[in-house]
Amino acid sequence: MENITIKDIVNITGGRLLCGDENKVIKEFSIDSRSGNEDSIFVPIIGERVDAHRFIDGALTINGATFTQEHDEAEGNKPWIRVEDTLEAMQKVGTYYRNQMNLPVVAVTGSVGKTTTREMIATALGAGLQVFQTLGNQNSQIGVPLTLSHITKDDQVAVLEIGMSERGQIEKLTTMIRPNIGVVTVIGVSHIAQLKSQENICLEKMDIVKGLPEDGKLFLNGDDEFLKKYRGQLPFDTYFYGLSEDCDYRGDNITTKNGGTSFDFHCEGCDLHLDLEVMGEHYVRNALVALGTAHQMNLDLAAAAKALEHFHGQRQKLIHAKACRLIDDTYNASPDSMRASLRVLATMDGIQGRRIAVLADMLELGEQEKAYHYEVGHFIAGISVDEVYVYGDLSKELLRGVTEHNDQIKVKHFEDRESLTAFLLDYVEKEDLVLLKGSNGMKLKEVSLAIQEKE
Repeated sequence: MENITIKDIVNITGGRLLCGDENKVIKEFSIDSRSGNEDSIFVPIIGERVDAHRFIDGALTINGATFTQEHDEAEGNKPWIRVEDTLEAMQKVGTYYRNQMNLPVVAVTGSVGKTTTREMIATALGAGLQVFQTLGNQNSQIGVPLTLSHITKDDQVAVLEIGMSERGQIEKLTTMIRPNIGVVTVIGVSHIAQLKSQENICLEKMDIVKGLPEDGKLFLNGDDEFLKKYRGQLPFDTYFYGLSEDCDYRGDNITTKNGGTSFDFHCEGCDLHLDLEVMGEHYVRNALVALGTAHQMNLDLAAAAKALEHFHGQRQKLIHAKACRLIDDTYNASPDSMRASLRVLATMDGIQGRRIAVLADMLELGEQEKAYHYEVGHFIAGISVDEVYVYGDLSKELLRGVTEHNDQIKVKHFEDRESLTAFLLDYVEKEDLVLLKGSNGMKLKEVSLAIQEKE
């Protein structure tokens, strides 16, 4: 943050200064008592398990000030600010600071692909502007104000990611950041245990419009059954992106080869060919909305496309290991992202060996979790995959979905990750293409590392 003092923070939050210098300048927040500096203010958050107020004394050996909602008196040179709610106080300061920063903001939400879409939009806009974007995966009620505090006067545009775990959170975040452009990627089933249905998830994600100004713009995935229904229904300039013929920003002639994806981009008055260095149809959609955003911001589309061609995602990496060719997509999994990765496995050109899917449970899918796994198995049965190996109780349903619709695919369930790893180390061959995909909690990354380390 720039030019924010303790006095400003007291006024913004409606708090009360218990002690310390009101003219002290604060540049950032700290939510970890073990980190920070003399220019940061500690935010002791009351969590489900831990009340961080117990760490204030330790935090003040590092940080320059602190909030509190549990103290009415304090002594010392370092400022203590009494507020009603420490998290809400941080959010108020983040909102105030964003309002001081006169720059356009692009907000990205959706059930799947938020981070990659945000990164690709930032890459496209970076061809012509200095871009600030969400730090790591800080897209929550805590993460967004932390991110906002790092915007500087030199930034020309911000691309921010917003997420949710329950109803009402998107409205709160979009009101906090006031985006000029909103993006919704996919309506999936993440957090369906909390929101009960995809219809409710869609309503929550579409709350992003509640932060848009009257002249705001909205990008929706035109291939998503839930989002395409909003065509002509919103009081904002709304643009659809995707592979459907009626999309404003459209891609076609898609090919996946040698770890990359090629496609043709079309919009009114412009046609381009792109060769991405990442794999999969979902990256095409991400590139489409990135180019669409650049187009609506009047940037050079050719320069934006060139920047995207050199984009390297943090997820889904093609690794040429000695044991085999490996698609490492072990970061997380949902039915939509699982199908996207399986399409890559099934459609990559130039594969002389077997196409092998190594999968684990998709977690936190609520009451219909078995049905979602079965549906992914049914999907696998209809694509070009030779063998499927899984572990986890829910993955038994996935295998049932495969075998009931295609008895030509070789399948096997393993009781634990260790036996799966041992099997693969002995079984895979150099020409095979192996996909590893599952929720982060299933720790398939350890399987990936074992395969990569095999001599």
